[in-house]
Amino acid sequence: MSFPNLSALAVRERAVTLFFIILSVLAGVYAFVSLGRAEDPAFTVRVMMVSAVWPGATAEEMQSQVVDRLEKRIQEVEYLYKIETTVRPGRADLQVEFQDYTPSEKVPDLFYEVRKRMSDETGRLPRGVIGPIVNDDFADVYFSLMAVTAPGLPMRELTREAEAIRDRLQRVPGLHKAILLAERPERVFIDFDMARLNQLGISPQAVFDAIDASNQLIPAGALDLDGPRAHLRVDANLSDPERLAALPLRIGQRLIRLGDIATVRQGYEDPPSYLVRARGEDAVLLGVVMAKGENGLAFGQRLAEFVAAEQARLPLGMELSVLTNQTDAIAQAVDLFQIKFLVAVAVVMGVSMLAIGWRAGLVVGIAVPLTLGLTFLLMKLTHVNLDRITLGALIIALGLLVDDAIIAIEMMIVKMEEGWDRVRAATHAWNVTAAPMLFGTLVTVAGFVPIGFAQSGVGEYAGNIFWVLAYALIVSWLVAVTFTPYLGVKMLPNYAKHDSGSLYQTPMYRRLRALITACVRYRKTVVLGTVGLLALSVLLMAQVVQKQFFPGSDRPEVLISVNLPQGSSIHATDATVRRLEAILADMPEVRTLSSYVGAGAPRFFISANPEQPDTAFAKLIAIGYDEATRDRIIDALHAHIDAGEFPEARVRVTRLLFGPPVPWPVSFRIVGPDPAELRRIGNELRVLMEAHPNTFNTHLDWDERAPVLHLNTDLDRLRLMGLTPRDVAQQLQFQLDGVPVTEVRQDIRTVQVRARAERAGGVLLPERIELRTPEGRTVALSQLGEIEVRYEDPVIKRYNRERFLAVHTDVAGAQPPDVSNALWRQMADLRASLPPGYRIDVGGTVEASGKADRSIQKLQPVMVALMLIFVMLQMRSFAGTFMVVATAPLGLIGAVLALLLFNQPFGFVALLGLIGLAGILMRNTMILTQQVQDNFDAGMAAWPAVVEAAVQRARPVILTALAAVLAFVPLTFDLFWGPLAYVLIGGVAVGTVITLLFVPALYALWFRLDESASLPAGAA
Repeated sequence: MSFPNLSALAVRERAVTLFFIILSVLAGVYAFVSLGRAEDPAFTVRVMMVSAVWPGATAEEMQSQVVDRLEKRIQEVEYLYKIETTVRPGRADLQVEFQDYTPSEKVPDLFYEVRKRMSDETGRLPRGVIGPIVNDDFADVYFSLMAVTAPGLPMRELTREAEAIRDRLQRVPGLHKAILLAERPERVFIDFDMARLNQLGISPQAVFDAIDASNQLIPAGALDLDGPRAHLRVDANLSDPERLAALPLRIGQRLIRLGDIATVRQGYEDPPSYLVRARGEDAVLLGVVMAKGENGLAFGQRLAEFVAAEQARLPLGMELSVLTNQTDAIAQAVDLFQIKFLVAVAVVMGVSMLAIGWRAGLVVGIAVPLTLGLTFLLMKLTHVNLDRITLGALIIALGLLVDDAIIAIEMMIVKMEEGWDRVRAATHAWNVTAAPMLFGTLVTVAGFVPIGFAQSGVGEYAGNIFWVLAYALIVSWLVAVTFTPYLGVKMLPNYAKHDSGSLYQTPMYRRLRALITACVRYRKTVVLGTVGLLALSVLLMAQVVQKQFFPGSDRPEVLISVNLPQGSSIHATDATVRRLEAILADMPEVRTLSSYVGAGAPRFFISANPEQPDTAFAKLIAIGYDEATRDRIIDALHAHIDAGEFPEARVRVTRLLFGPPVPWPVSFRIVGPDPAELRRIGNELRVLMEAHPNTFNTHLDWDERAPVLHLNTDLDRLRLMGLTPRDVAQQLQFQLDGVPVTEVRQDIRTVQVRARAERAGGVLLPERIELRTPEGRTVALSQLGEIEVRYEDPVIKRYNRERFLAVHTDVAGAQPPDVSNALWRQMADLRASLPPGYRIDVGGTVEASGKADRSIQKLQPVMVALMLIFVMLQMRSFAGTFMVVATAPLGLIGAVLALLLFNQPFGFVALLGLIGLAGILMRNTMILTQQVQDNFDAGMAAWPAVVEAAVQRARPVILTALAAVLAFVPLTFDLFWGPLAYVLIGGVAVGTVITLLFVPALYALWFRLDESASLPAGAA
């Protein structure tokens, strides 16, 4: 290189070089200790929720009067990807998702735009609509969920204690926020004796007005005295239930107490909308969100100390237990990295020692921690944390960063064996290998550009792979051209002088030379054979290799989803959940157990989207001690489910998955306007999907119709009685569910007072309901009209303002993308026969992976351009560039072979390895072709220049490939990174061997060499 010889400078200024080596070690240790640690990388979930409540409205009325208006306004916001709406009687939930390529810094502004439009729309919605309620904290990931329980203690007191714990928790350093979750809303119930009320001729509304009038907090003025300003206070506080019961009511000319005609008691929302239990006990949750960039291990330790202190402080019978905690996962990942780091260093040193001697192996081994230390420092400076992605990238880097050090030290050894002194040999590596190593490193880094700059959620999640590998590989080049020559001068032994030709005349080199010569001689066969293997690999990758999106997680959580028929009551759902709790409570494998009835669990894992409120849904989370106990829990639950113990519900047992949230692995959306037609198409599709041998639990997302009692009123008769439909509805609401009267102030809570008719027990049937006319007479409900049973849709699903019905299924014995693609082909006739206005869209993993893959594919032209630029800058000829680029796809041969041999799927993570593999192989080829040029410059004829180049570079190329392959082996045991490791192992191993044999043959074929030919000028 024309750049100043850094190797010579490092060897000449030895004290300075040693100083920087020591400084690098210290800086690396400091950076590693102080780096932030988290389970997953910081990730912007571009999703928010908008909810609206309209008590008494049907799902159809919610859709036409509320949802349609809100969706239209939301569609005005930039970057919108989809609105997925769930409409139920009296409630609508809109999940608003923005495009994956939305810049992270714009997401808060987009959330504000939605919030502003929803605020503008509030005044235009029908009277009685509550909301829209905007939740832009939907993406919060809870570092830990803690349960406060106390068997037998009222939830009111449990909540107050949880509030106190939350206040103290907020002071823990590193905490972003602590949130109280799953609190049961408190109520004060006034249960009226209807017979007594009617006997006295008291109107319930008059009682309500009297209660509210005695509880209003309104100003009573103030007096300006000579000194202070004295405010007047009127006693208007009914927070004490006894005082409320003693409230005097005026009936004619006498007073009676509220307690004489009603029972006042403290209680909770009835029926409850959301129930949470820990180990079967009612619980209040504390959700902990860690500050961004915080060290998760250190924060977890502080949190553990806080929990221990609180447990010692709590009163007897009250317990604070940790349900989920990211500390365990972070500690496991860091420990795993340290183990694999030590294994990789030992492997690299072992390979180097066996191949080039123990001192040379020690030099290479020292280069690894030096490189990683400086990489940690760059990560610290650029605020890149240690997490699942960066730890995996570092382990990948371990297999690649030794290449430059091995090449540099091997070149130094060769020159010392030729009789050069060690200082001259150390500086020579710069002249010969520095440029190819640098451009080869840049080519390898360029292979990961698509994931580093992908404008998608997956790109944001996994993008640090690029940065960490770029830091590690570029630093490894600097270490190889500065620190490694210095260490070589200090540590390498003296080598006996050999003739330059005799170095490559050992029996092994002679056999290798004969093999390469044969490849050059039979060049057409070799090239065509290689191209044929490549074509076969492409075919096998497309047709045979299993496909997946992201792999399953090895975390110990077991997720149990319970779905009763749409419209089921929360009490029916809770009964099923209690039976599941009883089964899990007896399992010794279960470490913690929590149940969530009426909605999903809070987001405790970045890929676990919380399910929206639904009385027919529940979620249980059972956490085992490790992966083995988790699998035993899953097997035991499947045995109970398969035995038919839960016929009333669809119980699904799953584990966590890495990657973006994908609730169902295989899913299809049927879009169209008519629910009946959607059901017909959906049932046809369900039958087709059930027939596939790898599907189970196939079902329609919604299908049931819920019964409603409809009162056909005779308006003439109603008016003669002095009643209106509003009067009838209000009185029915009062007797059945109760009506809000006022709110009382009880310490830190404002509690709704709810009035309702007293129930003797059981369900109040319509024939027993009596209403009161303005004249004070009572009439039976049946006198007002005929009551008939009708059926309504209990749920309406919409996708970007279009009604849809989804058909979901689980997969066993195959990968979801393979099953989805097979089903898509099988439903071709069904899709062709769809009526106008109807269509079937692909969902599930295929839809999610398509988004991720498209974001990668958009940047592949940039990747290719960068690679070509770097190769051309090094090769300085079109022919040489072609030689290098031609080897880029050869890694596919080994990758496919490894995937098939070890039965591994090809997914997004493996795709990253395949992209990076092209850069690794081109890097080796650049060094090989540079050797061809050097041999030609040294006066060799074309034929021996090509053959001897392959022989001379065989040792470092094979050595670096072997070191990489063995360094990747520990990664194969990791669920997340395993497929990528197999791709790199197979691709590097087979690709390197093919490269050593294919490139000389391609040279000979391209330039039509024979044993007496000269190499054309500029060919290399």
